[in-house]
Amino acid sequence: MIAANPERVLQDLYFLRSVGTYKTGVHRPTLSADDMTTRRWLAEQLQAIGHDAHIDGVANVVGLSPAVGRKLLSGSHIESQNRAGWLDGALGVIYALEAARAVAEGAGIRDIGVDVMAFADEEGHFGSFFGSRSLTGNLTDEDIDTAHDRTHGTPMREALAAAGLAGVPRHRLDLERYSGFLEAHIEQGDSLEAEGLSIGVVTSIVAIWQYRVTFEGVQNHAGTTRMPIRKDAGVALRKLCTRIEELFPEIAGPRSVWTVGRITLDPGAPSIVPGGAEMLFQFRDADPETLLRLEAGLQQLVDEANANGPCTVTLENLSKSTPAVMSPAIQDALDAAADKFAPGKHVRMPSGAGHDAQVIAQHMPAGMLFVPSVGGISHHWTEDTSDEDIARGAQVFVDGVARLLQA
Repeated sequence: MIAANPERVLQDLYFLRSVGTYKTGVHRPTLSADDMTTRRWLAEQLQAIGHDAHIDGVANVVGLSPAVGRKLLSGSHIESQNRAGWLDGALGVIYALEAARAVAEGAGIRDIGVDVMAFADEEGHFGSFFGSRSLTGNLTDEDIDTAHDRTHGTPMREALAAAGLAGVPRHRLDLERYSGFLEAHIEQGDSLEAEGLSIGVVTSIVAIWQYRVTFEGVQNHAGTTRMPIRKDAGVALRKLCTRIEELFPEIAGPRSVWTVGRITLDPGAPSIVPGGAEMLFQFRDADPETLLRLEAGLQQLVDEANANGPCTVTLENLSKSTPAVMSPAIQDALDAAADKFAPGKHVRMPSGAGHDAQVIAQHMPAGMLFVPSVGGISHHWTEDTSDEDIARGAQVFVDGVARLLQA
């Protein structure tokens, strides 16, 4: 009696794609006018099925089911990266909305229910997981007071006021209300597509450990400074990058990944030997021992660089998240649903990207479902998933929700 309406899911996703359209993707940064348009639209859709829905003081869309029986929490984020894809986040929000509709239609509006959330700023325009952290009591007023938009530098308080949210209270989850949390997402990688699969049942979400590495040399004239006496910070940075690529494959786990995301040289002029350099570096894995091994390897390489000179190298940790293990019971329910709609086409797999589910998983059983990403592309306007895979994913998701609510 509880089943998804794939045509309705696609219609909703196409509507969201029309708000803030950028080429074949969207540009809806957190608290922008287009972002707020989609948040208000979602609240209206939830109100239409009897939910108590509003936008809270940090821009979370909160939709509370009127059901008096067993309830699940579900959702994702609705804002986008700058000039990026149309499904990253939006897919999970619409799947959650569809699950809430399907449960209300199939089981009776006051029996069992799905609360729907569109978590604010999962994409990190102002900070890290501000929406889900706020809902779970892990975001302070000071965090909001000091947050600025990473693109334009706008203070978050100012952006909230411009969106009409100044002074609006922040919602806090009643954790006793829920039997669990479920999020859907595009894979953002190519594993499912490469293996000809349709559904991924997430086993864990990796931790992300991020670092700043700075190099101090001597700035000098590029034409008159002899090579043997140079203390070129750019060369020191390049050598460390090379050593990372030599060492990390030997100490990494089978799914470890690492990235130098940004390099800056000071002063960055063509005729000046750089006196300073900086790189932002991160690695990801779901295994705590592997994370510690990679960190120790990075420290070893920094110590080695300092011992060899001629530049001084400093390693600074910026953040360390914690791996999140998904609920075995939720994995089982999603597997059973996938057996029904995608027999032989589903697999259990870790998530290489961070999601709000990892925040919620610290407080209640959580699970995630993946659908394929065409070419493994995400965080770019060419991001896409076929209508067929979106429809099948919606069917599996809603069926999994039904199994969990009726267990």
